[in-house]
Amino acid sequence: MSQPLPLPSLHASHAGTWLRDANGATRGCSKGEAVMAAADTPLLMMNAPLVANRLGYPDLSGLDLLELFAFVHPAKFCVPTPKGLAHALDLEEPEDDAGVPLLLQQAAGALVATCESDDWAEREGAWSTLQSLARLRWPWANVLAPHVRKPEKAEKWLFTRLPEWEETPERPQPAQVLIDEPEIEAHLERLTGEGAEKREGQRMYARGAGHVFSPRDREKRPHVLLAQAGTGIGKTLGYLAPASLWAKQSGGTVWVSTYTKNLQRQLRQESTRAWPPARPDGSPPVVVRKGRENYLCLLNLEDALQGGFAGRPAILAHLVARWAAYTQDGDMIGGDLPGWLGTLFRKRGIAALTDQRGECVYAGCPHYRKCFIERSARNAAQADLVIANHALVMVNAARGRDLASRPTRIVFDEGHHVFDAADSTFSAALTGQEAIELRRWIIGPERNSRGRRRGLAARLADVASYDEAGGDAVEEAVEAAQALPSDGWLGRLAEGAPSGPLEALLGQVRAVTYARDESGQEAGYGIETETSQLPGELVEAAGSAAQALAQIRTPLLKLAGRLEAVLEDAPDWLDGQGRARIEGARHSLAWRIDLIAAWEALLSRLGGPADPEFVDWLAVDRNDAREFDVGLYRHWLDPMKPFAQVVLEPAHGVMLTSATLTDRDESGPDWGHAIAKSGAPHLELLPKTAQADSPFDYAGRAEVLIVTDIKRGDIPALAGAYARLIEASEGGVLGLFTAIRRMRAVYGRIADRLARAGLPLYAQHVDPIDTGTLTDIFRDDARASLLGTDALRDGVDVPGRSLRCVVMESVPWPRPTILHRARRAAAAEEAGGAQRYDDRIIRARLAQAFGRLIRSREDSGHFVVLSPAFPSRLLSAFPEGTPVIRLTLDEALQRVAKGVGETTEPEQVESGES
Repeated sequence: MSQPLPLPSLHASHAGTWLRDANGATRGCSKGEAVMAAADTPLLMMNAPLVANRLGYPDLSGLDLLELFAFVHPAKFCVPTPKGLAHALDLEEPEDDAGVPLLLQQAAGALVATCESDDWAEREGAWSTLQSLARLRWPWANVLAPHVRKPEKAEKWLFTRLPEWEETPERPQPAQVLIDEPEIEAHLERLTGEGAEKREGQRMYARGAGHVFSPRDREKRPHVLLAQAGTGIGKTLGYLAPASLWAKQSGGTVWVSTYTKNLQRQLRQESTRAWPPARPDGSPPVVVRKGRENYLCLLNLEDALQGGFAGRPAILAHLVARWAAYTQDGDMIGGDLPGWLGTLFRKRGIAALTDQRGECVYAGCPHYRKCFIERSARNAAQADLVIANHALVMVNAARGRDLASRPTRIVFDEGHHVFDAADSTFSAALTGQEAIELRRWIIGPERNSRGRRRGLAARLADVASYDEAGGDAVEEAVEAAQALPSDGWLGRLAEGAPSGPLEALLGQVRAVTYARDESGQEAGYGIETETSQLPGELVEAAGSAAQALAQIRTPLLKLAGRLEAVLEDAPDWLDGQGRARIEGARHSLAWRIDLIAAWEALLSRLGGPADPEFVDWLAVDRNDAREFDVGLYRHWLDPMKPFAQVVLEPAHGVMLTSATLTDRDESGPDWGHAIAKSGAPHLELLPKTAQADSPFDYAGRAEVLIVTDIKRGDIPALAGAYARLIEASEGGVLGLFTAIRRMRAVYGRIADRLARAGLPLYAQHVDPIDTGTLTDIFRDDARASLLGTDALRDGVDVPGRSLRCVVMESVPWPRPTILHRARRAAAAEEAGGAQRYDDRIIRARLAQAFGRLIRSREDSGHFVVLSPAFPSRLLSAFPEGTPVIRLTLDEALQRVAKGVGETTEPEQVESGES
């Protein structure tokens, strides 16, 4: 048993503040006393930014146990709470807040003892990293120095330790096979395990899913299935059964696409039933693919370690390097890098270590053969199952580097989000932030910026020196890109002194947007206006900007042609690595050329007749009274049109599945609308449909409570209602808000009160913790509650006692944006009109929020809406038979305190079908 580390420790929560001397007793203290103590000597604490928030002292620093944990156990999961830390280190969890300072000393002692242990699994590289951290004055370095022994042999540098990926032959075209229903059922039985309950709904669902893997009859005519499966059906194994059979028999790859990272993690776990962790040759049959911006970029890391980062970000870089040596796949966002690590360092250090800007030099990078992104892409090309997200699948289909690896058998899980993902993927945005990134990609970084970023000339110097025409094209592109916005553009716009044609355009956009704003919104919210009846100055500026963009696009097109010529008539010095680098450059060029062409198309419409297929608008984006972007936007009125052409048309089989795929009104499920939103009608296809209802007893295990006496806009009453509901439920409440400002106001009024009752409260956009970690904390503590916005409405999977009550502050009406107004107007011509369009959106949001409540057969709880005038036509959002009761807050509190299952008076209950 390790001894507590004899250092003073500090713990602060909403319930109070406690200090413990190095070898003495714990005492409660004031916030001021705690701040003074922390200023005098480094104190042990956990999650320093959170403690700083609690004390109201942003400059607080000390010996953060989470930083120590990340050093000692890189790539290991730990819920960043005292309870979570105790469980991770096999220590006794504290009984209350006053016991936490002692736990911190015990945890520090346990971690230091691990460093001295002979069986420390992550010892390799620790000593070298610690020397670097000591030079950076990391607070823990001096504490650890006597306990981390110097190795007998010099430790290898991270970049020499990482394994290299190997080239593999292209996978052959999949065989055309037909898997029959008995075969699917038998395989499903094997996957669910002997003795598992046979669920007829799951078997029917799996049989239907097998349809999308049938051979295609005609070109551009994929098999399309829309399958609605209620919670508890077991849809993951339902589609993995036919998918794994088809992959085995055909030698092909199935892509499963999700909207949330949580489902990706779940899928990875479930897939172990159908596939082993590795094939006999060591390659993985299942691969998780994400966008490049999710993975550690080794070149960025090397730059950060060699002086590109300074101060606290440099310490983060060394801790990330520790993790990089032990990570499974280099995934920094939702992978095995602790989500809390980046938030300990406040600035966007994690983002700076990824390829956010698409400026990868591919084979020109010295770490190309060790690259996590390249390894993932190559593994995916050979995998049986690729787990991706909707955006990546669409981008890969639209502009994937390798046509052969584009997905042809796709299951879109969380299929109700495909429309939103397509809406984002196939849109265009000419904004200051986007334009300045293009400038940096072509020209390179501004003079005063740190980092390894290089312009086009530096990345293609050898090619330019060999090919004169290519070199001229690079020079022309660099010269033309001077017309794009540069650093300080937002300040110049505010002063009315733009520089160059693009900044002049953005200045006009900003002026017109402010001039036409009728929202009456306080500063802090973004504002927008449509592109009709624009002043002549803006139209003229758009023409000049379009010419400037064309002058950039032309040399880029010329350069792309020259790169192709170099590949066709390759010089002697061009080896395989050089060829791969030029291929990568061509891919990046094609992306930028398409981007500029989309911007030109957007500008060409300004001042002319509107294109009925698109919705255009101008916007100024603001956050807390600070402008951060200005621009022009274009979205498809129906984004499923490009989705059908880009994703569906080349595919052989596509399945969209979700628990809320269809809207349900008084007449039942609206399959017609679901089919329209699938994109299939654009290919003149009629997809197959299937429905498997949830086996859960919603009538007996859930209640919908509509509270009628909380007045809209009354923040004190709203806060009081949340506090009393959390107290009645004794925690376990997920609170959902439609506005961040109201959520912050409620949190600020009730957090201290609840903490004193032993009921911790956390909130998105308030606590300096990422959303995934907040969910982990909420799941780990049955007395905790969590407040949040849209991201928590659909991405949270918390079965059991930890989530037993969902509270919505109001009916989740759609925001009246220009895009929403245009789509609503288009829907006015359809049956039910514009109101039905809005109702569908609201019912979908209610259904998704309700879906957080019951995740297993044993779950039960209340779904509370604080709305005095909840329309009855929206009640069909809830599962059939669920009791819906309108009542006062006091009556709701009694029901929540008693739990579900009490007798309900018949006259109080509304049917979920009405």
